[in-house]
Amino acid sequence: MRILITAGPTREYLDDVRFLSNASSGLMGYAVAEAAVSAGHEVFLVSGPVNIPPPKGCELHAVETTDQMRTACLGLFERCDGVIAAAAVCDYKPRNRVSGKIAKTGEPITFEMIETDDVLAELGATKGARWVLGFALEAENPRENALQKLRAKNCDWIVLNSPTAIGAETNEVQLIDASGHSTCTLAGSKRDVARDLIRWIEQNISGR
Repeated sequence: MRILITAGPTREYLDDVRFLSNASSGLMGYAVAEAAVSAGHEVFLVSGPVNIPPPKGCELHAVETTDQMRTACLGLFERCDGVIAAAAVCDYKPRNRVSGKIAKTGEPITFEMIETDDVLAELGATKGARWVLGFALEAENPRENALQKLRAKNCDWIVLNSPTAIGAETNEVQLIDASGHSTCTLAGSKRDVARDLIRWIEQNISGR
């Protein structure tokens, strides 16, 4: 298979030196990419800024902002059989980015924030015969929120994990299909979870 994989955080700049982001390390997405390459698949990895080297054998597309990730994914997705969206994309960005560096004045400062483009939803809306697997990191009402995300973004499956996964070497996830059924729970090191996830996709892709 030819698989598009997203990983890591995105950044949204307030000015030329400051940005909003999150604590995603990219470990889960990179582990999935490594497992997919090891299983013999062709992998296109679209990654936000991380401090880990890309797996050997994948085609890396390094991005920073959500808009850059969207552009890269839309350009690559038409060549792929499916996507695994493990990136932790910023949900908001400042309406206006300030040129230069904002100086301190001793006074409060306010930014008007707007939503970023929803990369996963756009891939889901244009998937056609391709499959889409998303990740949902949820703290409150996790299963309900994951199901809402699965349906709103037209995913075939969603991987539910918790904030404890951020920056950790291990993970425990629940894989939910389009009918809302929990198909399995995967746990262990992120590499173990990634290998099991790729194996599950291989075994179930024809029955989606």
